[in-house]
Amino acid sequence: MPISSSPAIRVSHLTKRFGAQLVVDDLSFDVAQGETLVLLGPSGCGKTTLLKTLNRLIEPDGGTIELNGSDVRRQAPEALRRGIGYVIQQVGLLPHYTVAQNVAVVPGLLGRPAAETTARTTELLERLHLPAARFAAMLPAQLSGGQAQRVGLARALAADPPVILLDEPFGALDPITRAAVRRDFRELDELRRKTVVLVTHDVQEAFELADRILLLNNGQIQQLGPPRELLRRPANDFVRSFFRAERLALEMRVTTLAEVLPFLDLDRAGLAPPAQAPTLPLTASVQEAMALLNESGAPALRLADAPATVIALGPLLAAFGQTLG
Repeated sequence: MPISSSPAIRVSHLTKRFGAQLVVDDLSFDVAQGETLVLLGPSGCGKTTLLKTLNRLIEPDGGTIELNGSDVRRQAPEALRRGIGYVIQQVGLLPHYTVAQNVAVVPGLLGRPAAETTARTTELLERLHLPAARFAAMLPAQLSGGQAQRVGLARALAADPPVILLDEPFGALDPITRAAVRRDFRELDELRRKTVVLVTHDVQEAFELADRILLLNNGQIQQLGPPRELLRRPANDFVRSFFRAERLALEMRVTTLAEVLPFLDLDRAGLAPPAQAPTLPLTASVQEAMALLNESGAPALRLADAPATVIALGPLLAAFGQTLG
């Protein structure tokens, strides 16, 4: 979540054409310090082009981009990119470098001490469930897709950049691996201090990871706001139709247990508490509650804010249904 009112990124009147096609059309927005902004939209809407203008992999035709108050054009592109983490779907690990050497590339370019880089590499691999004793000496060809993507994320974080850009980082993974890597990404403490801009076409992924979503179509911003706002207060017909097919699952992600609680039949929900019932706060979503019940195998969960209330799956779903009207 944002940790400062001063924007980390400021985009003003940005435009980009490829020939006669206007791909980015006069876009203006800020990204707060510590915020995760997800760029979402249909194929060809301009989201990847927009992302690549932020680190000057693509040069815009007009407008400005400021990073921590400084125009990115004042830096050489190579120097700019060394201060921004970047993760892509294809990972792009150097095939003849070991895992440790891949992670250490940017710190090496920045002249960081070798011992510091080694310690940082080990720390990041451990946090991403890749024990250095096992994985540091491996080559990329020896890794699974999920392992390679974790290495790519470690490489992006290795020099401790304040901004991380991710272009469809989980798109090439199978659904099970994708969910696991996405969970590791979401839970990584390291990222809570970073400003993150992430491109995805996956609506569920956007709602899971975003503080705010910037929804694009034909190079124009259709709506910018928290996931809940886009779902429940769409700015136009495009926004409304974009989420229609997945609306029920998305409602589970934005509806909190606090909203469900008034509709609970406590005679059915208030079971005898299991010995070690998992616990969630009232701010948790219905989807988080369902996932916790599924993963734990527990018959019910306890509300941290109301410890006498224990909720089973059936009453939870019934109450959620009532919130939908």
